[in-house]
Amino acid sequence: MMSNVVVVDNGGGLIKAGIGGERDPTCVVPNCTARPSSSKKWLVADQLLSPSEDLTSATLRRPFDRGHLINPDLQSSVWAHLFTNLLKINPASSSLLLTEPLFALPSIQHAVDEIIFEELNFRALFVADSPSLVHLYEASRRPYGLVSKAQCSLVVDCGFSFTHAAPVLQNFTLNYGVKRLDLGGKALTNYLKELVSYRSVNVMDESFIMDDVKEKLCFVSLDVQRDLKIARRPGKDNLYRCSYVLPDGITHMRGFVKDTNEAKRYLALHENEAPFLAGGKDYVELQDGSDNPKDKRNIDLTKTEFSLTNERFLVPEMIFRPADLGMNQAGLAECIVRAVDSCHSHLHPALYESIILTGGSTLFPRFAQRLEMELRPLVPDEYQVKITTQEDPILGVWRGGSLLASSPDFEAMCVTKAEYEELGSARCHRRFFH
Repeated sequence: MMSNVVVVDNGGGLIKAGIGGERDPTCVVPNCTARPSSSKKWLVADQLLSPSEDLTSATLRRPFDRGHLINPDLQSSVWAHLFTNLLKINPASSSLLLTEPLFALPSIQHAVDEIIFEELNFRALFVADSPSLVHLYEASRRPYGLVSKAQCSLVVDCGFSFTHAAPVLQNFTLNYGVKRLDLGGKALTNYLKELVSYRSVNVMDESFIMDDVKEKLCFVSLDVQRDLKIARRPGKDNLYRCSYVLPDGITHMRGFVKDTNEAKRYLALHENEAPFLAGGKDYVELQDGSDNPKDKRNIDLTKTEFSLTNERFLVPEMIFRPADLGMNQAGLAECIVRAVDSCHSHLHPALYESIILTGGSTLFPRFAQRLEMELRPLVPDEYQVKITTQEDPILGVWRGGSLLASSPDFEAMCVTKAEYEELGSARCHRRFFH
């Protein structure tokens, strides 16, 4: 028996790593290194999460760019830190289940195998893709549900670099049916940076801060025209205005939402409410009354804070309507329809009825609701559309990997170090059907 199976969901933005068989990973850390502007020392992974580190204008290096591993040496050093300091495992007596992006180039696969077996010295390796692990996890959670009974699903993974709509059948991703949208969390953060820099304060170098702003304040609009009108209202009548306080490097090293009640006022507005458009006074009743007069929009000269209004819903809007922002791409709903249409017609009803959302970018409030609104008119009437959001979309892939790693068949699926040394990298990838 192999003593340990280490499971690593190696995302472009976050690495989720832990021991197979556990429910949750040991750590979820940024897949990058960064050097604070005030320091010469590069911080790696978990060190970037320390509340005492000021990451304002930090220089950032990532192993991944646009979903491809472009710096294997950097990835190797992040992994070495992870295995030695965070997981505290001995690779020589462990096997590794590693996720790899769909359609990884053979040269990259070869570089990864080299790191795993030659530098880190793992005993065995299994390479998996994200959609099949998500499918496996969801099927195991509901053994009598459609995903499990039909043995197929459509996994929509909105990750850091891309968004994929991937049909999965009997735990295998149907590569010919996978459709990709070149938009993910990184592009959304970059768009938010541009909007805020244009309107209030230059945040083009603030990746960590703007990720936080996006995660805490952005949401999906169910009626963009209506919401744009509300966002143009002055003062308290604008339910979307809220402020974010930047780190000052002295009293607080992290940015924060100035008034969380103010930030949540938009939740009081439901999709069928129209008094806002008519300029009636009904909307005043939806106010919290929590506004402190001292908190009035004082973006003062020191630029310690900025306010957001329509940016909050215009940023996630990119996923649904990239063409409106000048991108020559179809939106997510069309991407899903194309993926389903690539599969045999017998699978269509089951795929539309078992759409699974995973990845951090699906966490925006109202994401699934908006996707269903967009998708329903594009899908034949005789098919049902059912969208499932994972209980934790950031951990869904890892949990599937943990489940697979604890199955009795797992060891037989791996490529051992001895096989790698005898037959080389090509053998590994034939084994994994890539």
